[in-house]
Parts: sequence; C-alpha cells; structure tokens
Amino acid sequence: MSETTTSMTDAERDEQDRLILDSVDRFLDRHVRPVALKLEHDDTYPDEIVERMKELGLFGATIPEEYGGLGLRPSTYAKMIERISSVWMSLSGIINSHLIMAFIVTKTGTEEQKAAFLPRFATGELRGGLALTEPDCGTDLQAIRTVAKRDGDDYVINGSKTWITNGIQGSCFALLVKTDPTAQPRHKGMTMFLAEKGPGFKVSRKLEKLGYKGIDSAELVFEDYRVPADRLIGGVEGRGMACAISGLELGRVNVASRGVGVAQAALDESVKYSQQRKTFGKPIHEHQAVAMKLADMATRVSAARLLVQQAAKALDRGERCDYEAGMAKLFASEAAVENSLDAMRIHGGYGYSKEFVVERLYRDAPLLCIGEGTNEIQRIIIAKRLIEQNPV
Repeated sequence: MSETTTSMTDAERDEQDRLILDSVDRFLDRHVRPVALKLEHDDTYPDEIVERMKELGLFGATIPEEYGGLGLRPSTYAKMIERISSVWMSLSGIINSHLIMAFIVTKTGTEEQKAAFLPRFATGELRGGLALTEPDCGTDLQAIRTVAKRDGDDYVINGSKTWITNGIQGSCFALLVKTDPTAQPRHKGMTMFLAEKGPGFKVSRKLEKLGYKGIDSAELVFEDYRVPADRLIGGVEGRGMACAISGLELGRVNVASRGVGVAQAALDESVKYSQQRKTFGKPIHEHQAVAMKLADMATRVSAARLLVQQAAKALDRGERCDYEAGMAKLFASEAAVENSLDAMRIHGGYGYSKEFVVERLYRDAPLLCIGEGTNEIQRIIIAKRLIEQNPV
C-alpha cells in the first residue's frame, strides 16, 4: 500500500471511494446499459466498452497505487462489481479474472515481478486471467496434469486448460502446473507461472455457454511452451496451490458481489413491472402472491450484501477469509438464482422473452453457483472452518 493511501483519513478514503463508484455508475448508464442487451444476445465481445474500462483504470482497481492502480480496498471493489453486475454481469468477469492474477502477483510475487507486471496490468496493456481448470479436473485442483520441466533458464510446459475466462482476448495468465507430479501430498508439487502468449501457447476453441455471453471462455493448449524461469511466481517451486487459494479468496468475494448485483437487478425489474402491470383491476404488487415474492427477494439482496461486505472487510484487514467468503459466495449466488426465477414468474410470459432483462438474469445466475468453487464445495469449506473454530 502506498504512502499516499496509508496517510489518508478514513473519511478521505471513503470520499475517494464514493467518487470512483459514482464515475462507475455514470460509465454504466452512458456506455453499457444502452448496448448490453444487443451485445449479450449477439455474444459480441465489448471492445469499445473495454477501452473505456481501461481509461477509467478499472483493470487496476485493486492494484496498489505505487504500481499505477487505483488501490481500492476489497470492500470498495465488491461494491463496484455489484454495480457492474446489476447492469451486465459479463463485464465483471473481464476484470475479475485479470485482477485475481494481479492479486496473486501482489501477494506472492517477487519484487521484480511486481515491478515488471503490475503497472502493465493496471493500464490494461497486459490483460488476462487465471488458468487453473483442466478437462479432467475442476474443483480437485491437485489432480491437474499440466506439467512444467526445467530446461536451463526456462521451463517447458505441456498440457491443457479449459473454461478459461479471457482466454481468447487475454494475453497473460497465472498458469497452474505441476513441477513435481510425484510429490506427496500432491499440492507440494504445484507451481504457478506468469505465462504470456507465444510459441507453443495456443487457443484451441471458444466455448459456447448458456449465459455469461460477450466474454470469451476458451480451451488453452500448451505444447512445448517455454517460459523463462523468472516468471515462476514467488521464485520458488511448490507454492502454486497457495497462490491459487490466495487469488480465489478475492475471486469468491467477486462472484458473491456479482450475485448481489444480479439479485438486485432482478428485484429492481420486478418492483418496476409489478407497479406497471395490472390484473383484476389493480397493480399486481397488490396481489399477496406477488407481494410475498418481492419481500423475499428484497430480504435476500440485503442479507447477501451484508455477507459480502463482511468477507470483503476481512480482506481489507488482510485476514484469512475463506469462511466468510465461502458463506458470501454460497448465499449470494443462490439468492441470484432464486431472485432471477422469481422475477421471471412475476413477469409471466414477458419474463421468458429476450426483449426483457430478466431472461438474461435467469441465464446468467446459475454460473455463480458453479464458478470459483461450486456451492457444494463452499458448504464443505464452511463446515470445516466451523469445526476448526469450535474444538471440543
């Protein structure tokens, strides 16, 4: 954290954050809301919007100021992601995967790696994400089979990754590999590299999705791909799993914030429609069945937002927050799914139409229950930490 940041009073920092969030709101209203529906339906990458995001400094949102970033606290970043996701969730993924990579470098990279990469990440000159998942392993990261072997001043990498956000448009990735496939326990043989596209690094195909459109998800293939040894994050083999876990804490707060944004958007659309639509001579919000759905939707949004802020503030303090982030991600993503379905029911047949936003929310929301660790895994993590905190 920079000297400028640490010397700010809480009131000054809060005011700075408010101004940044206000600028994000203006950007969304002017440049995203009018075109989101068409870009999403056409599954078109939002090049012009991305350029404006670069101008706003959003690719450096959580990167420390001394490296050219905005230096936002995770709690402020969470509010920003909620706003973006309430308008078009796909945009949040374009910066989230990128900022997870930057977060990993900030927390575990060498000083040379921070100086070389973070300023380029902050401007968006170098963009990318996190390359963890493989065709035969998702949640069980220790089962990855991509291997890196030392060869002089380089490592030679062979293997493949799948469901990689920004895989086509991105140019640099935090790549999880095994440098010792025989290590026991398995995580001790895992290492992470900063891998820029080049010879041997291929995008094999774009993956088509139910929702979350406009952002590219891809399969990546590595065939005798050479990466300099100084790109090994942290400079020491065997710390790849720790790097991934540190990044996923921020990632889970991000996904939880997306859940709040989608749930809020579903509520907003439903409140508006329930006042416009009339049946049996009165607005439908006056019917008890609709009123009860609105009440449940509003309660879910508020509860999810509080859980997200609890997790984000733990990150602000630099504390371990897998327990809090797991609960936030679990509850907020389920709230998004439930609210999107309730919104569709409130809208009736119109909710099933591509002309209405709720149809997109209904397709986007399920991803949140799967991404950054399934909700089933979150429940296991929460229970494990609960027992650790309450020994007999």
